[in-house]
Amino acid sequence: MIENFEIKFATIEDVSLILSFIKELAEYEKLLHEVVATEDILRETLFGEKAHAEVIIGYLNNEPVSFALFFHNFSTFLGRPGIYLEDLYVKPSARGNGIGEFMLNFLAKLATERNCGRLEWWVLDWNESAIKFYKRLGAKAMDEWTVFRVTGKALDNLADV
Repeated sequence: MIENFEIKFATIEDVSLILSFIKELAEYEKLLHEVVATEDILRETLFGEKAHAEVIIGYLNNEPVSFALFFHNFSTFLGRPGIYLEDLYVKPSARGNGIGEFMLNFLAKLATERNCGRLEWWVLDWNESAIKFYKRLGAKAMDEWTVFRVTGKALDNLADV
């Protein structure tokens, strides 16, 4: 582990920090215009009566430099839960120090402790440096799968709202 780096589970006091990380990541991915999350939304969905996801924050020299937001999914074939990593972000100033790998290592350990059958995530197809990094860690691209999504009006129509 690199000196002066630690990972902590986020608390409700970290909501504004989490939102700032989300916005930084969205800006990097050229998707800032899609961020509608607010501190109130995150407070409710991450720390409310029914938390839907968890967040870890990486601190370098006591400064927050990375975050990962994840939640449990389930594999019917394995008959076990998995961890789905929704977002992993390391501030540009902290990149190149192995922080991303430490964050993934933490999540992999958490997955094994929770008896999960897998750890998975998506990566944008244009993010070649991330793809190379993930492959170097032993991750396998699931090229035979296509992601589908229904949101907004299409979701309302499907729900017949």
